[in-house]
Amino acid sequence: MKNVICLLGAKEISAKIKQGELSVRQVLEAYLQRAEDCGNELNCFNLICKDYALSRAEEVQKGIDDGALSGPLAGVPIAVKDNICTEGIPTTCSSRMLSDFVPPYNATVINKINAEGLVVFAKLNMDEFAMGSTNESSFFGEVRNPWNLSRVPGGSSGGAAAAVSAGLSPLALATDTGGSVRQPCSFCSVTGLKPTYGAVSRYGLIAYASSLDTIGAIAKSADDCLALFNIIRGSDPKDSTSKDASFIKSTDIKGKKIAVISELLSEDINPEVKNAVLSAAERFRSLGAETEFISVPELKYSVAAYYVLASAQASSNLARFDGIRCGYTPENVETLSEQYLKSRSAGFGSEVKRRILLGNFVLSEGYYDSYYKNALKAQELIKQALKKALGNYSFILTPVSPDTAPEIGKMTKDPMKMYLSDVCTVPANLAGLPAVAFPCGFDKDNMPIGVQLIGNAFCEEEIMSAAEAFQQKTKYHKTQPPFTARYKK
Repeated sequence: MKNVICLLGAKEISAKIKQGELSVRQVLEAYLQRAEDCGNELNCFNLICKDYALSRAEEVQKGIDDGALSGPLAGVPIAVKDNICTEGIPTTCSSRMLSDFVPPYNATVINKINAEGLVVFAKLNMDEFAMGSTNESSFFGEVRNPWNLSRVPGGSSGGAAAAVSAGLSPLALATDTGGSVRQPCSFCSVTGLKPTYGAVSRYGLIAYASSLDTIGAIAKSADDCLALFNIIRGSDPKDSTSKDASFIKSTDIKGKKIAVISELLSEDINPEVKNAVLSAAERFRSLGAETEFISVPELKYSVAAYYVLASAQASSNLARFDGIRCGYTPENVETLSEQYLKSRSAGFGSEVKRRILLGNFVLSEGYYDSYYKNALKAQELIKQALKKALGNYSFILTPVSPDTAPEIGKMTKDPMKMYLSDVCTVPANLAGLPAVAFPCGFDKDNMPIGVQLIGNAFCEEEIMSAAEAFQQKTKYHKTQPPFTARYKK
Protein backbone atom coordinates (compact mmCIF):
# COMPACT_ATOMS: atom_id res chain seq x y z
CA MET A 1 0.00 0.00 0.00
CA LYS A 2 2.82 2.41 0.85
CA ASN A 3 4.34 2.11 -2.62
CA VAL A 4 0.91 2.67 -4.19
CA ILE A 5 0.56 5.92 -2.21
CA CYS A 6 3.91 7.14 -3.52
CA LEU A 7 2.71 6.74 -7.11
CA LEU A 8 -0.36 8.94 -6.65
CA GLY A 9 -0.58 12.55 -7.78
CA ALA A 10 -0.64 15.31 -5.16
CA LYS A 11 -4.26 16.37 -5.76
CA GLU A 12 -5.27 12.71 -5.83
CA ILE A 13 -3.65 12.15 -2.42
CA SER A 14 -5.50 15.11 -0.94
CA ALA A 15 -8.82 13.93 -2.37
CA LYS A 16 -8.38 10.46 -0.84
CA ILE A 17 -7.55 11.99 2.56
CA LYS A 18 -10.70 14.13 2.47
CA GLN A 19 -12.76 11.09 1.47
CA GLY A 20 -11.37 9.12 4.42
CA GLU A 21 -9.60 6.53 2.25
CA LEU A 22 -6.22 7.65 3.60
CA SER A 23 -5.04 9.60 6.64
CA VAL A 24 -2.46 12.39 6.62
CA ARG A 25 -0.21 10.30 8.88
CA GLN A 26 -0.57 7.23 6.66
CA VAL A 27 0.52 9.21 3.60
CA LEU A 28 3.39 10.87 5.44
CA GLU A 29 4.65 7.57 6.84
CA ALA A 30 4.66 6.10 3.33
CA TYR A 31 6.99 8.85 2.12
CA LEU A 32 9.14 8.73 5.25
CA GLN A 33 9.58 4.97 4.77
CA ARG A 34 10.41 5.43 1.10
CA ALA A 35 12.97 8.10 1.95
CA GLU A 36 14.54 5.74 4.51
CA ASP A 37 14.59 2.85 2.05
CA CYS A 38 16.15 4.57 -0.94
CA GLY A 39 16.77 8.28 -0.29
CA ASN A 40 20.44 7.78 0.58
CA GLU A 41 21.20 6.25 -2.80
CA LEU A 42 20.05 9.41 -4.59
CA ASN A 43 21.35 11.77 -1.87
CA CYS A 44 18.48 14.15 -2.63
CA PHE A 45 17.71 15.05 1.01
CA ASN A 46 19.85 17.16 3.33
CA LEU A 47 17.47 16.58 6.22
CA ILE A 48 14.35 14.51 7.00
CA CYS A 49 12.20 16.33 9.58
CA LYS A 50 10.45 13.21 10.88
CA ASP A 51 9.31 14.31 14.35
CA TYR A 52 8.24 17.75 13.16
CA ALA A 53 6.33 16.31 10.21
CA LEU A 54 4.51 13.65 12.27
CA SER A 55 3.39 16.29 14.77
CA ARG A 56 2.30 18.55 11.93
CA ALA A 57 0.37 15.67 10.32
CA GLU A 58 -1.83 15.36 13.41
CA GLU A 59 -2.63 19.09 13.31
CA VAL A 60 -3.47 18.96 9.62
CA GLN A 61 -5.66 15.87 10.00
CA LYS A 62 -7.68 17.66 12.67
CA GLY A 63 -8.04 20.70 10.39
CA ILE A 64 -9.29 18.51 7.54
CA ASP A 65 -11.71 16.62 9.80
CA ASP A 66 -13.07 19.92 11.16
CA GLY A 67 -13.49 21.36 7.67
CA ALA A 68 -10.98 24.16 8.28
CA LEU A 69 -8.57 22.78 5.67
CA SER A 70 -10.27 22.02 2.37
CA GLY A 71 -7.81 23.16 -0.29
CA PRO A 72 -6.77 20.91 -3.19
CA LEU A 73 -3.43 20.01 -1.56
CA ALA A 74 -4.44 19.75 2.11
CA GLY A 75 -2.65 16.86 3.81
CA VAL A 76 -0.02 16.41 1.11
CA PRO A 77 3.66 16.03 2.13
CA ILE A 78 6.09 18.45 0.49
CA ALA A 79 9.89 18.73 0.39
CA VAL A 80 11.59 22.14 0.29
CA LYS A 81 14.82 23.22 -1.36
CA ASP A 82 17.42 23.99 1.30
CA ASN A 83 17.74 27.70 0.49
CA ILE A 84 14.17 28.50 1.63
CA CYS A 85 14.01 29.40 5.33
CA THR A 86 12.06 27.10 7.67
CA GLU A 87 11.61 28.18 11.28
CA GLY A 88 13.41 25.88 13.69
CA ILE A 89 14.59 23.63 10.86
CA PRO A 90 18.16 23.97 9.49
CA THR A 91 18.54 25.80 6.18
CA THR A 92 22.04 25.31 4.82
CA CYS A 93 22.04 26.22 1.11
CA SER A 94 24.07 22.97 0.87
CA SER A 95 27.10 24.96 2.06
CA ARG A 96 29.55 24.57 4.89
CA MET A 97 29.12 28.32 5.38
CA LEU A 98 25.55 27.79 6.67
CA SER A 99 25.82 24.23 7.96
CA ASP A 100 24.69 25.31 11.46
CA PHE A 101 22.09 27.91 10.46
CA VAL A 102 18.61 27.44 11.95
CA PRO A 103 16.26 30.27 10.84
CA PRO A 104 14.10 31.96 13.51
CA TYR A 105 11.35 32.58 10.94
CA ASN A 106 9.60 31.02 7.95
CA ALA A 107 9.80 32.19 4.37
CA THR A 108 6.46 33.60 3.18
CA VAL A 109 5.94 30.59 0.90
CA ILE A 110 6.32 28.26 3.90
CA ASN A 111 3.67 30.18 5.83
CA LYS A 112 1.38 29.95 2.81
CA ILE A 113 1.72 26.20 2.35
CA ASN A 114 1.32 25.65 6.09
CA ALA A 115 -1.90 27.65 6.03
CA GLU A 116 -3.22 25.36 3.28
CA GLY A 117 -2.42 22.17 5.20
CA LEU A 118 0.66 20.88 3.39
CA VAL A 119 3.22 19.02 5.51
CA VAL A 120 6.89 19.92 5.15
CA PHE A 121 8.89 16.76 5.82
CA ALA A 122 12.32 17.29 4.24
CA LYS A 123 14.92 19.82 3.08
CA LEU A 124 16.38 19.09 -0.35
CA ASN A 125 19.97 18.91 -1.53
CA MET A 126 21.02 21.51 -4.10
CA ASP A 127 24.02 23.14 -5.72
CA GLU A 128 25.75 25.29 -3.11
CA PHE A 129 23.92 28.63 -2.85
CA ALA A 130 22.03 27.56 -6.01
CA MET A 131 25.16 28.03 -8.13
CA GLY A 132 25.46 25.20 -10.64
CA SER A 133 23.70 23.21 -13.31
CA THR A 134 24.48 19.66 -12.17
CA ASN A 135 23.96 19.49 -8.37
CA GLU A 136 27.59 18.50 -7.88
CA SER A 137 28.71 21.60 -5.94
CA SER A 138 26.84 20.68 -2.75
CA PHE A 139 28.85 20.46 0.47
CA PHE A 140 26.83 17.29 1.21
CA GLY A 141 27.80 15.50 -2.00
CA GLU A 142 26.27 15.21 -5.45
CA VAL A 143 22.68 14.15 -6.11
CA ARG A 144 22.14 11.25 -8.52
CA ASN A 145 19.59 10.97 -11.30
CA PRO A 146 16.95 8.25 -10.69
CA TRP A 147 16.90 7.47 -14.42
CA ASN A 148 20.60 6.55 -14.33
CA LEU A 149 22.63 6.79 -11.14
CA SER A 150 25.79 7.64 -13.09
CA ARG A 151 24.14 10.82 -14.47
CA VAL A 152 23.51 14.19 -12.85
CA PRO A 153 19.92 15.26 -12.03
CA GLY A 154 20.55 18.84 -13.16
CA GLY A 155 20.86 21.88 -10.96
CA SER A 156 20.60 23.72 -8.86
CA SER A 157 17.28 22.11 -7.84
CA GLY A 158 18.52 18.60 -8.60
CA GLY A 159 17.47 17.25 -5.21
CA ALA A 160 13.92 18.50 -5.78
CA ALA A 161 13.55 17.04 -9.28
CA ALA A 162 15.16 13.72 -8.32
CA ALA A 163 12.92 13.34 -5.25
CA VAL A 164 9.71 13.97 -7.19
CA SER A 165 10.80 11.79 -10.10
CA ALA A 166 11.67 8.84 -7.83
CA GLY A 167 8.43 9.09 -5.85
CA LEU A 168 10.17 10.30 -2.68
CA SER A 169 7.96 13.41 -2.52
CA PRO A 170 4.78 14.29 -4.42
CA LEU A 171 5.67 17.99 -4.51
CA ALA A 172 8.68 20.26 -4.07
CA LEU A 173 9.30 23.95 -3.61
CA ALA A 174 12.40 24.98 -5.52
CA THR A 175 14.07 28.10 -6.94
CA ASP A 176 14.99 29.23 -10.43
CA THR A 177 17.58 31.93 -11.12
CA GLY A 178 18.72 30.86 -14.59
CA GLY A 179 16.88 27.58 -15.15
CA SER A 180 17.32 25.80 -11.83
CA VAL A 181 13.73 24.51 -11.71
CA ARG A 182 13.30 23.74 -15.40
CA GLN A 183 16.60 22.08 -16.32
CA PRO A 184 16.46 19.43 -13.52
CA CYS A 185 12.84 18.74 -14.46
CA SER A 186 13.97 18.08 -18.03
CA PHE A 187 16.74 15.75 -16.85
CA CYS A 188 14.44 13.86 -14.44
CA SER A 189 11.15 13.77 -16.44
CA VAL A 190 8.99 15.86 -14.12
CA THR A 191 7.13 19.17 -14.49
CA GLY A 192 8.41 22.47 -13.16
CA LEU A 193 7.10 26.04 -13.18
CA LYS A 194 9.25 29.16 -13.01
CA PRO A 195 6.76 31.93 -12.23
CA THR A 196 6.83 35.53 -13.42
CA TYR A 197 9.35 37.58 -11.45
CA GLY A 198 7.36 39.11 -8.61
CA ALA A 199 4.49 36.62 -8.75
CA VAL A 200 5.81 34.84 -5.63
CA SER A 201 7.35 36.49 -2.58
CA ARG A 202 11.08 35.98 -2.13
CA TYR A 203 11.00 36.84 1.57
CA GLY A 204 12.88 34.10 3.38
CA LEU A 205 14.74 32.92 0.28
CA ILE A 206 18.50 33.12 0.78
CA ALA A 207 19.45 35.24 -2.21
CA TYR A 208 21.73 34.30 -5.07
CA ALA A 209 20.86 37.00 -7.65
CA SER A 210 18.04 39.15 -6.31
CA SER A 211 16.77 40.51 -9.64
CA LEU A 212 16.53 37.01 -11.14
CA ASP A 213 15.60 34.64 -8.28
CA THR A 214 12.12 33.11 -8.29
CA ILE A 215 10.49 30.42 -6.15
CA GLY A 216 8.70 27.80 -8.23
CA ALA A 217 6.93 24.47 -8.06
CA ILE A 218 7.87 20.92 -9.09
CA ALA A 219 5.45 17.99 -9.44
CA LYS A 220 4.81 15.05 -11.73
CA SER A 221 2.01 16.84 -13.60
CA ALA A 222 1.17 20.36 -14.73
CA ASP A 223 -2.12 20.17 -12.84
CA ASP A 224 -0.39 19.52 -9.49
CA CYS A 225 2.24 22.15 -10.28
CA LEU A 226 -0.41 24.80 -10.90
CA ALA A 227 -2.23 23.88 -7.68
CA LEU A 228 0.96 24.52 -5.69
CA PHE A 229 1.66 27.77 -7.52
CA ASN A 230 -1.86 29.02 -6.75
CA ILE A 231 -1.06 28.62 -3.05
CA ILE A 232 2.29 30.44 -3.02
CA ARG A 233 1.57 33.27 -5.46
CA GLY A 234 0.59 36.82 -4.53
CA SER A 235 2.04 40.02 -3.10
CA ASP A 236 3.79 40.27 0.25
CA PRO A 237 4.52 43.47 2.22
CA LYS A 238 7.85 41.91 3.19
CA ASP A 239 8.96 41.78 -0.47
CA SER A 240 8.64 45.06 -2.36
CA THR A 241 9.20 43.32 -5.71
CA SER A 242 6.19 41.03 -5.26
CA LYS A 243 2.93 41.84 -7.02
CA ASP A 244 -0.70 40.87 -6.60
CA ALA A 245 -1.35 40.96 -10.33
CA SER A 246 -4.38 39.90 -12.30
CA PHE A 247 -3.36 36.52 -13.66
CA ILE A 248 -4.46 35.58 -17.16
CA LYS A 249 -6.90 32.69 -16.84
CA SER A 250 -6.40 29.40 -18.65
CA THR A 251 -7.97 29.02 -22.07
CA ASP A 252 -8.29 26.30 -24.68
CA ILE A 253 -5.12 25.46 -26.63
CA LYS A 254 -7.09 25.50 -29.89
CA GLY A 255 -6.26 28.50 -32.02
CA LYS A 256 -3.22 29.48 -29.94
CA LYS A 257 -0.13 30.57 -31.87
CA ILE A 258 3.17 29.10 -30.69
CA ALA A 259 6.55 30.45 -31.77
CA VAL A 260 9.51 28.06 -32.09
CA ILE A 261 12.84 29.90 -31.81
CA SER A 262 15.11 28.71 -34.59
CA GLU A 263 18.35 29.80 -32.85
CA LEU A 264 17.63 27.35 -30.00
CA LEU A 265 17.34 24.44 -32.43
CA SER A 266 20.72 24.96 -34.06
CA GLU A 267 23.46 22.44 -34.75
CA ASP A 268 24.62 22.82 -31.12
CA ILE A 269 21.50 20.98 -29.94
CA ASN A 270 21.58 17.19 -29.55
CA PRO A 271 19.64 15.82 -32.58
CA GLU A 272 17.53 13.62 -30.29
CA VAL A 273 16.55 16.65 -28.21
CA LYS A 274 15.75 18.62 -31.36
CA ASN A 275 13.55 15.83 -32.74
CA ALA A 276 11.68 15.47 -29.44
CA VAL A 277 10.99 19.22 -29.29
CA LEU A 278 9.81 19.25 -32.90
CA SER A 279 7.55 16.29 -32.11
CA ALA A 280 6.13 18.27 -29.18
CA ALA A 281 5.41 21.14 -31.56
CA GLU A 282 3.62 18.67 -33.83
CA ARG A 283 1.61 17.43 -30.85
CA PHE A 284 0.45 20.97 -30.12
CA ARG A 285 -0.57 21.32 -33.76
CA SER A 286 -2.65 18.16 -33.43
CA LEU A 287 -4.36 19.80 -30.43
CA GLY A 288 -5.39 22.73 -32.60
CA ALA A 289 -2.55 25.19 -32.05
CA GLU A 290 -0.55 26.88 -34.78
CA THR A 291 3.26 26.78 -34.72
CA GLU A 292 5.73 28.93 -36.60
CA PHE A 293 9.50 29.30 -36.58
CA ILE A 294 10.83 32.73 -35.66
CA SER A 295 14.28 34.25 -35.25
CA VAL A 296 15.35 36.04 -32.06
CA PRO A 297 19.01 36.91 -32.71
CA GLU A 298 19.27 38.89 -29.46
CA LEU A 299 19.36 35.59 -27.54
CA LYS A 300 23.03 35.21 -28.46
CA TYR A 301 23.77 37.63 -25.60
CA SER A 302 21.77 35.68 -23.01
CA VAL A 303 24.39 33.49 -21.36
CA ALA A 304 27.04 36.21 -21.15
CA ALA A 305 24.58 38.78 -19.79
CA TYR A 306 23.16 36.32 -17.28
CA TYR A 307 26.50 35.27 -15.79
CA VAL A 308 27.75 38.85 -15.51
CA LEU A 309 24.56 40.04 -13.78
CA ALA A 310 24.06 36.96 -11.59
CA SER A 311 27.69 36.81 -10.45
CA ALA A 312 27.75 40.54 -9.67
CA GLN A 313 24.65 40.25 -7.51
CA ALA A 314 25.96 37.07 -5.89
CA SER A 315 29.20 38.74 -4.86
CA SER A 316 27.15 41.44 -3.13
CA ASN A 317 24.61 39.11 -1.52
CA LEU A 318 27.24 36.71 -0.18
CA ALA A 319 29.39 39.47 1.33
CA ARG A 320 27.39 39.13 4.57
CA PHE A 321 28.75 35.62 5.15
CA ASP A 322 32.02 36.41 6.87
CA GLY A 323 32.00 34.28 10.02
CA ILE A 324 31.20 37.30 12.20
CA ARG A 325 27.73 38.50 11.29
CA CYS A 326 26.79 35.02 10.14
CA GLY A 327 28.31 31.97 8.54
CA TYR A 328 31.04 29.44 9.29
CA THR A 329 33.39 30.53 12.10
CA PRO A 330 36.90 29.05 11.93
CA GLU A 331 38.91 28.28 15.04
CA ASN A 332 42.29 29.64 16.12
CA VAL A 333 42.16 33.01 14.36
CA GLU A 334 44.01 36.02 15.76
CA THR A 335 43.14 38.94 13.46
CA LEU A 336 40.06 40.23 11.66
CA SER A 337 41.69 39.70 8.28
CA GLU A 338 42.51 36.12 9.18
CA GLN A 339 38.89 35.65 10.32
CA TYR A 340 37.54 36.77 6.94
CA LEU A 341 40.09 34.81 4.97
CA LYS A 342 39.64 31.49 6.79
CA SER A 343 35.87 31.76 7.06
CA ARG A 344 35.27 32.41 3.37
CA SER A 345 38.07 30.12 2.14
CA ALA A 346 36.79 27.14 4.10
CA GLY A 347 33.08 28.05 4.11
CA PHE A 348 32.55 28.41 0.36
CA GLY A 349 33.09 25.76 -2.31
CA SER A 350 34.97 26.28 -5.57
CA GLU A 351 31.96 27.15 -7.76
CA VAL A 352 30.74 29.80 -5.32
CA LYS A 353 34.23 31.28 -5.08
CA ARG A 354 34.47 31.37 -8.87
CA ARG A 355 31.25 33.38 -9.16
CA ILE A 356 32.16 35.74 -6.31
CA LEU A 357 35.46 36.49 -8.03
CA LEU A 358 33.75 37.06 -11.37
CA GLY A 359 31.17 39.30 -9.70
CA ASN A 360 33.78 41.40 -7.94
CA PHE A 361 35.71 41.75 -11.19
CA VAL A 362 32.77 43.00 -13.29
CA LEU A 363 31.80 45.50 -10.57
CA SER A 364 35.31 46.84 -10.07
CA GLU A 365 36.46 50.27 -11.15
CA GLY A 366 37.52 50.26 -14.77
CA TYR A 367 35.39 47.24 -15.70
CA TYR A 368 31.89 48.19 -14.50
CA ASP A 369 31.00 50.03 -17.72
CA SER A 370 32.50 47.39 -19.99
CA TYR A 371 30.83 44.41 -18.33
CA TYR A 372 28.01 45.11 -15.87
CA LYS A 373 26.56 48.11 -17.68
CA ASN A 374 26.71 46.37 -21.04
CA ALA A 375 25.09 43.27 -19.53
CA LEU A 376 22.18 45.44 -18.40
CA LYS A 377 21.85 46.78 -21.94
CA ALA A 378 21.87 43.23 -23.33
CA GLN A 379 19.22 42.23 -20.80
CA GLU A 380 16.97 45.04 -22.03
CA LEU A 381 17.46 43.95 -25.65
CA ILE A 382 16.43 40.41 -24.73
CA LYS A 383 13.40 41.66 -22.77
CA GLN A 384 12.19 43.73 -25.70
CA ALA A 385 12.82 40.95 -28.22
CA LEU A 386 10.79 38.43 -26.22
CA LYS A 387 8.07 41.00 -25.53
CA LYS A 388 7.79 41.63 -29.27
CA ALA A 389 7.60 37.90 -30.01
CA LEU A 390 4.92 37.37 -27.36
CA GLY A 391 2.95 40.26 -28.82
CA ASN A 392 2.39 38.11 -31.89
CA TYR A 393 2.27 34.63 -30.30
CA SER A 394 0.65 33.11 -27.22
CA PHE A 395 3.70 31.07 -26.23
CA ILE A 396 7.31 30.45 -27.14
CA LEU A 397 8.39 26.81 -27.37
CA THR A 398 12.04 25.82 -26.89
CA PRO A 399 14.20 22.96 -25.63
CA VAL A 400 15.01 23.14 -21.93
CA SER A 401 18.61 22.03 -22.38
CA PRO A 402 20.80 21.40 -25.43
CA ASP A 403 21.40 17.82 -24.26
CA THR A 404 20.16 15.16 -21.86
CA ALA A 405 21.71 14.63 -18.43
CA PRO A 406 25.52 14.26 -18.62
CA GLU A 407 27.56 11.82 -16.59
CA ILE A 408 28.62 12.85 -13.10
CA GLY A 409 31.97 14.66 -13.23
CA LYS A 410 31.81 15.60 -16.90
CA MET A 411 30.64 19.20 -16.52
CA THR A 412 32.78 20.04 -13.48
CA LYS A 413 35.86 19.54 -15.63
CA ASP A 414 34.64 22.21 -18.04
CA PRO A 415 32.75 25.01 -16.22
CA MET A 416 32.34 27.01 -19.44
CA LYS A 417 30.43 24.14 -21.03
CA MET A 418 28.22 24.00 -17.95
CA TYR A 419 27.45 27.72 -18.25
CA LEU A 420 26.63 27.41 -21.96
CA SER A 421 24.15 24.63 -21.17
CA ASP A 422 21.86 27.33 -19.73
CA VAL A 423 21.33 28.93 -23.14
CA CYS A 424 17.68 27.84 -23.40
CA THR A 425 16.59 28.76 -19.89
CA VAL A 426 18.25 32.08 -18.95
CA PRO A 427 16.24 34.25 -21.41
CA ALA A 428 13.04 33.79 -19.36
CA ASN A 429 14.86 34.88 -16.19
CA LEU A 430 16.43 37.90 -17.85
CA ALA A 431 12.99 38.96 -19.12
CA GLY A 432 11.17 38.05 -15.88
CA LEU A 433 8.73 35.83 -17.78
CA PRO A 434 6.98 32.62 -16.62
CA ALA A 435 8.09 29.31 -18.10
CA VAL A 436 7.08 25.70 -17.62
CA ALA A 437 9.22 22.65 -18.39
CA PHE A 438 7.65 19.23 -18.90
CA PRO A 439 8.75 15.87 -20.33
CA CYS A 440 8.37 15.25 -24.06
CA GLY A 441 10.46 12.15 -24.80
CA PHE A 442 13.53 10.02 -24.17
CA ASP A 443 16.86 9.56 -25.93
CA LYS A 444 18.43 6.27 -27.07
CA ASP A 445 19.77 5.69 -23.53
CA ASN A 446 16.27 6.16 -22.05
CA MET A 447 17.25 9.51 -20.54
CA PRO A 448 14.44 12.09 -20.31
CA ILE A 449 14.05 15.06 -22.65
CA GLY A 450 12.08 18.16 -21.69
CA VAL A 451 10.37 20.95 -23.61
CA GLN A 452 9.67 24.48 -22.39
CA LEU A 453 6.83 26.96 -22.89
CA ILE A 454 7.46 30.63 -22.15
CA GLY A 455 4.52 33.01 -21.85
CA ASN A 456 3.64 36.61 -21.18
CA ALA A 457 4.02 37.97 -17.66
CA PHE A 458 1.43 36.61 -15.21
CA CYS A 459 0.03 34.08 -17.68
CA GLU A 460 0.99 31.09 -15.51
CA GLU A 461 -2.48 29.57 -15.74
CA GLU A 462 -2.39 29.87 -19.52
CA ILE A 463 0.97 28.14 -20.01
CA MET A 464 0.12 25.48 -17.43
CA SER A 465 -3.16 24.83 -19.22
CA ALA A 466 -1.22 24.25 -22.44
CA ALA A 467 1.19 21.91 -20.66
CA GLU A 468 -1.72 20.02 -19.13
CA ALA A 469 -3.37 19.65 -22.57
CA PHE A 470 -0.10 18.12 -23.81
CA GLN A 471 0.07 15.75 -20.83
CA GLN A 472 -3.51 14.60 -21.30
CA LYS A 473 -2.46 13.21 -24.70
CA THR A 474 0.94 11.80 -23.70
CA LYS A 475 2.35 9.50 -21.01
CA TYR A 476 5.89 10.84 -20.61
CA HIS A 477 5.11 12.40 -17.21
CA LYS A 478 3.61 9.11 -15.99
CA THR A 479 6.60 6.95 -16.93
CA GLN A 480 8.51 5.73 -13.87
CA PRO A 481 12.33 5.75 -13.73
CA PRO A 482 14.12 2.38 -13.45
CA PHE A 483 15.16 3.36 -9.92
CA THR A 484 11.52 3.37 -8.80
CA ALA A 485 10.88 -0.20 -9.94
CA ARG A 486 13.67 -1.49 -7.71
CA TYR A 487 11.81 -0.34 -4.62
CA LYS A 488 8.38 -1.81 -5.34
CA LYS A 489 8.09 -4.11 -2.37
